[in-house]
Amino acid sequence: MTPSAYALVGLTALVAGLIAMLVFAVLRFAAAARDVRRHASQGDAERAFVSAALQDAIGKLREQERAMATRAESSERLNSQIVSSLTSGLLVVDMYDHVRMLNPAGRRLLNLPDFELSTPFGELLESAEPLVEVVTECLASGRPVVRRSMTIDRGPAARAHLGVTVSPLSDDQGGLHGAVCLFSDLTAVIELEEQVRLKESLARLGELTAGLAHEFRNGLATIHGYSRLVDLELLPAAQAPYVQAIRDETDALGRVVANFLNFARPVQLAFAPIQSGKLVEFARSELASEAKARGGDIAVRGEFGTIDGDEVLLRQALVNLVRNAIEACADANVNPRIAIEGRVDVPSGVLKLRVSDNGPGIPAGSEEKLFHPFFTTKRQGTGLGLALVQKIAVSHNGRVLVGPSDDGGASFTLVLPLTTSV
Repeated sequence: MTPSAYALVGLTALVAGLIAMLVFAVLRFAAAARDVRRHASQGDAERAFVSAALQDAIGKLREQERAMATRAESSERLNSQIVSSLTSGLLVVDMYDHVRMLNPAGRRLLNLPDFELSTPFGELLESAEPLVEVVTECLASGRPVVRRSMTIDRGPAARAHLGVTVSPLSDDQGGLHGAVCLFSDLTAVIELEEQVRLKESLARLGELTAGLAHEFRNGLATIHGYSRLVDLELLPAAQAPYVQAIRDETDALGRVVANFLNFARPVQLAFAPIQSGKLVEFARSELASEAKARGGDIAVRGEFGTIDGDEVLLRQALVNLVRNAIEACADANVNPRIAIEGRVDVPSGVLKLRVSDNGPGIPAGSEEKLFHPFFTTKRQGTGLGLALVQKIAVSHNGRVLVGPSDDGGASFTLVLPLTTSV
């Protein structure tokens, strides 16, 4: 071979080597690229798996959150329903003396309008001062106040008897955060107990005094009889007025004793259904001329239901109330404007007959004594008329309420049970 041939063979071998190296490099690069693509694919799969797992976990957490929110809403709704359904009042006060909760029963028992939460409870319960005092006592001492009884004003001529328990409101660490007050209306129970006590007192009073009144009446009858034996025309002019005075006084005392015997005598009831409107009309017609003679009148308004009772005794009670009103106006030198109003309170099952006047009203401090025998605020009163009215009301399982009238006078309300058919 010639040198040129050797050179060509060497050059060819060199080129072939370079090509082989280039091919090898390309193949290695391709293999590396495949490895990269394979690893990248595996990374994407892992990331996709992790992402899917996270989405699943987030979905489950959201479901749990929704379930917890539903349970919380359901629990809150149940708590609200329980609080709203309580027949007792529930009051929650914080340490800043602000009202945080007062359920519907509490608003009704305290006769309160709608109000904004965070209202100072002393301002909100201004008319229920005893309740404010026990809540303040609990907040100050941090100790519960258990089964406290109290009487509060619930509007004009209306009172409520409450049974109250106040407990401190504490956190998990025992810190005082406020007070929870639970109160119940004991008015019906207290009034029933008072009725029973009054019936027993009236019965004992009748037993103790009936015999004594009879003795007085017999003595008065003797004095009056002897005074009648004296002929006034035969007496000297200076002595006749004294004998006449004896007759007049024994007549007056005889009427007092007769009224007292009527009051002390055990009531014998003849129950029958009565249209209360007829009772009212009887009282109006019985005393209309007396009111007219004094320059006044008697007005009748309202609604009247059917009651079970003794018609004669209930007539007497109503006539006594109207006559008492006329006489009170006469003592005050005003023309009597008497009103007899009827109201049927179906939810309470009672009929309310209210007799009001424009007289001087009830002297301060005498409300509790008005129904005591022989207590009177009138110049010519015997003090037995209202006592007899109360006795008749109590014997019918009713009561008599006292208060001011719209005209500045007094009002007496006869409260009697309705018949069950009404």
